[in-house]
Amino acid sequence: MVDLQGQYGRLREEMDASLREVMRSARFVRGPEVHAFEEELASYVGTPHVITCASGTDALQLAFMALGLQPGDEVVTVPFTFVSTVEVIALLGLTPVFVDVNPDTFCMDVTQLESVLTPRTRAVLPVHLFGHCVDMEPLLAFARKHGLFVVEDACQAIGAEVVFADGTRHQAGTMGDIGCTSFFPSKNLGCYGDGGALFVRDEALADMVRVMANHGMRERYRYESVGLNSRLDTLQAAVLRVKLHHLDEFTSARRRAATEYTSALEHHPAFVTPVIAPYSSHVFHQYTLKLNGIPRQSLMEELAAVGIPTAVYYPQPLHLQKAYEYLGYKAGDFPASENLAQCVLSLPMHTELSREQIQYIVQNLVQNI
Repeated sequence: MVDLQGQYGRLREEMDASLREVMRSARFVRGPEVHAFEEELASYVGTPHVITCASGTDALQLAFMALGLQPGDEVVTVPFTFVSTVEVIALLGLTPVFVDVNPDTFCMDVTQLESVLTPRTRAVLPVHLFGHCVDMEPLLAFARKHGLFVVEDACQAIGAEVVFADGTRHQAGTMGDIGCTSFFPSKNLGCYGDGGALFVRDEALADMVRVMANHGMRERYRYESVGLNSRLDTLQAAVLRVKLHHLDEFTSARRRAATEYTSALEHHPAFVTPVIAPYSSHVFHQYTLKLNGIPRQSLMEELAAVGIPTAVYYPQPLHLQKAYEYLGYKAGDFPASENLAQCVLSLPMHTELSREQIQYIVQNLVQNI
């Protein structure tokens, strides 16, 4: 699904030099590479403050901690996402409230927000899924109208853009109060372990995030609040600095691969290829098809038999998972999410895909339906 060895081979000289420099300095925690990466990433995405942390999950948790939400406060999000999105809400004693996704874009259906608004609603958590963005302009208008925080889960969409009605373009993660991203190795901008970051426009809020990520400590051994120990290692920052310089190149490679997949499959009645809404660009963290009446498991087995990996993101929406039974949702509550869980299939998508590999994948995909 992801060729990290091939990507490393292409970047080997730069990467090894960067890592050797950290080893020579022996500044493995909060070394200069961390600060340099934060500044470079802030410039890339167009936000005043980037605060790195230990993972995308930590980024989400730190966001809600810094915003001061209290147990029982409601956070509106979607059930068709990776568990971290909802996990952090539950861990903080907040209440996840779900709306369904748009079946075409896989992202939050913003038109449903009004229907779940209550006096306890404090925040909205849109998920920019698979590299495509939520329709943020009406979402932000809704949040402003009702005085709600917006925390963007941009863990799969770094570099994607939303176009507003006035023609302005905004990067995923930079439009709400806080944006969160992940540097898990398979991400479009991934390190060689775990890592994450928060994008913040407000200086006071950014300062609060930094304090909370450092045990709640601004001055050594003086604790202002309950915090976390959540840091990006210097070695990981060194990896990410190298990769950030190639991110546009990586995005172009993913888009080329997606174009070739779509060109070959878009008119086939068995497949629905990914949609790109007029308001969003797509960076193709995943290339996800919808299958039209095809037995998914047998298809995946046939493809695996000829060396083609596939994956299902995600096979069961979160409102039907045992861990979240306490929320009281049931089958049928979110039909788009439930249907997608039954019919989506992701094909290999990474920066090293060759035209020959894509042709081989497509040929076998069509032959085995």
